[in-house]
Amino acid sequence: MRGIVARYPRARGVASGRIHENATMEIRQLKYFVRVVELGSISRAARELALVQSALSQQISRLENELSTRLLQRTTRGVAPTAAGLAFFREAQLTLRHAEQAVRAAQQARLTGSVSVGLAPTTASLLALPLMLAMRQRYPDVRLHLVESMSGHLASMLNARELDLAVLFEPPGGVAGGRHLQIEPLFAEDIYLIRAAGDAAGPHGGDGERNPASVALARLADEPLILPTGPHGLRSTLDAAFRRAGTAPRVVMEIDSLAVVMRAVRAGLGSTLQPRAAIAHGAAEAGHWSAIRVEDEGVQRLNSLCSLSDDELSPAALAVRVVLIDCVRQHIADGLWPGTALAG
Repeated sequence: MRGIVARYPRARGVASGRIHENATMEIRQLKYFVRVVELGSISRAARELALVQSALSQQISRLENELSTRLLQRTTRGVAPTAAGLAFFREAQLTLRHAEQAVRAAQQARLTGSVSVGLAPTTASLLALPLMLAMRQRYPDVRLHLVESMSGHLASMLNARELDLAVLFEPPGGVAGGRHLQIEPLFAEDIYLIRAAGDAAGPHGGDGERNPASVALARLADEPLILPTGPHGLRSTLDAAFRRAGTAPRVVMEIDSLAVVMRAVRAGLGSTLQPRAAIAHGAAEAGHWSAIRVEDEGVQRLNSLCSLSDDELSPAALAVRVVLIDCVRQHIADGLWPGTALAG
């Protein structure tokens, strides 16, 4: 409690209940004074408080100067409080007890409330469980309401204040109607051509290599693709990337459900373009997929943490935002989010 300062209004003397206008009284000064009175000795109090005796004497003198009155008088046995000092001693004891109670209350208080968080399916597959576990450990009384949906739908819910925060694919400032939102770029994901393992329709490398490590969008003009619809954040990113590559995607199906997209790809109905998180959650099915990174420059999906402004968020929501960022950073640092890097 060394940093707590009690400030008093302008005045001149203890007798009038006022002290000097520039006086600032610290909790530690009260603690020092109380211990000196209790022990009746500055030297003994200095030893117990691990202070040099001269330093403790200076603190007492400073206190007396600020109060403009004598608090202690020397005796043959040490020191004793004056009448003013005894009155101050009693109030100082009460102040210290209140300060200790305030510290205990702050330490023992448990954050409560309900917080709604929106995550896209690919994000939820890797982030939802770590977030829930971290919240259970750090804030067990906060109830999470997780909503999994497409990024465009989550943006609408956030703008309607149906969510407290969400991880969206929109670029910073690109959330429609989001002037009231706080937007923080969080991480960027590489995009991969994902298809069923052994699919004969897979792309070739520049020299005819089968299943290359990377592929250019220009080579995917004939690839049958299963993609989300236009308003979806990923689809907008892909359409712009294809235009830069001077070609157009061959879209055979549009599906706004990651689970259905992946089932369709697994059934051999086409390929898809997604971050690796689309298959990372299905570790048991890892052998069923082939993932080839799209090598075109700038073909990444930026994920931003979007939330209501700080003054609109509850303390519980502010805490969830911090925990979510911590989970993302730790997951990426541990290598558990392939093809992903922190933004910036």
